[in-house]
Order: sequence, then structure tokens, then C-alpha cells
Amino acid sequence: MTVDSEVITPEALSIVSSEGCIVYPTSTQPALGCRPTRSALDGLYAIKNRPSHMPVSIGVADLEQASNLVELTDDIPDLLASFPEGSLTLVLPAKKTLDNRLGADKVAIRVVSHPVAKALLRAIGPLTATSANISGTPPKSNCLDAVDTLQKAGHKVGLVEGNTPGGSPSTLIAWYSVCDASDNTSIEVLREGIVPTEEVLQWWKSQI
Repeated sequence: MTVDSEVITPEALSIVSSEGCIVYPTSTQPALGCRPTRSALDGLYAIKNRPSHMPVSIGVADLEQASNLVELTDDIPDLLASFPEGSLTLVLPAKKTLDNRLGADKVAIRVVSHPVAKALLRAIGPLTATSANISGTPPKSNCLDAVDTLQKAGHKVGLVEGNTPGGSPSTLIAWYSVCDASDNTSIEVLREGIVPTEEVLQWWKSQI
């Protein structure tokens, strides 16, 4: 699928470049994206009314982008290839300590699969990939509704349009490189999402 250049508007790119937030589509739920900078995160956390001790994930277009932020292990490509693209978010060691709201030394990374999201992230770089809702309220199933809800709450957010199926979020996994086990044989599913925990653990057991 090719992405019409009109979908990713100059206005949306300008908002992100100016440390603002935009709603963009993913293969699960609409995401609220901003650059991984302190001032942009200030705005995002204010919009979501999210406690600062709860980190958000970062969306990337591919593992090459991810490698600029986190330490990758050789088996990660095999893991991602074994499940639908965009269905997993991995907590990995940061290459350098980031804002605490991004996890500091342990950063959650999601390689997106939605073609609009991929095009956006290739154009602007990595963005946060947290759900586009106010904390404690149900996520919306499409980007337009998410923007409408946030704007009615008095927040200025931009829009990158695209269809989202809704449903479960990505499955969040703490990779062995951030787990406490000294023998590097443990992973932990922190949040079951679109991929069941059992399937992740079965894959892992087949590798060790």
C-alpha cells in the first residue's frame, strides 16, 4: 500500500516539529505521538493527564531507527518475524539514558506496521506511541474520534488520518537484556495484548 502524501500534511509535520502532539494510526489503536524530548513530553503528559512515573513507548519505522535508541540483540529480528508486524512492543536497554517518562535506561520500542505510521516516522523520526486517550478513559477506535475527544477537553492536537482496527493493544515484553536473570534466559510479558502471553512464551521456549 502506498501512502498519499496529502495524508501526512505539512500542518501535522509542523506540529510535531514544534514539540506538539499528533494522533496517528497504528495497526491496533490510534496513537498519540510527540518527539522524545522533554518539552514535547511535558505536553503529551498534560494532554493524557498521565502520571509521570508511567513511561510511554516509542514508535519506530524499522529496527534501523530503533538501533539509534536501544541496544538490539541478534534474536530480535527472528522474534518480530514470528508475529504480526506491529503486534509487539519490546522493553530494551537504552543506548543512553533518556527522559524518565520514556523509561530512562529501559525503553519500550514498537516497530509499527501501519503504512501511514511507517511513512510518518520515516519523515519525522521516532515518536511516542502511547494510546491517544486521556488516562483512565477507554481508547477510541479511530483517529478522528480520538482527536475530537482530546480537542473537546481543551487540548490542541494534530491529526494524521488512517484506519485503525481498534481492539487489543500491542503485547508488551521485557526482553531478557533488561531482566534481572544473570543467565539471560528470562523474558517477561508485562501486558498481554494482541499476541497472547502463551504464544510469546512458547516461541521463547523454542529458542532456548
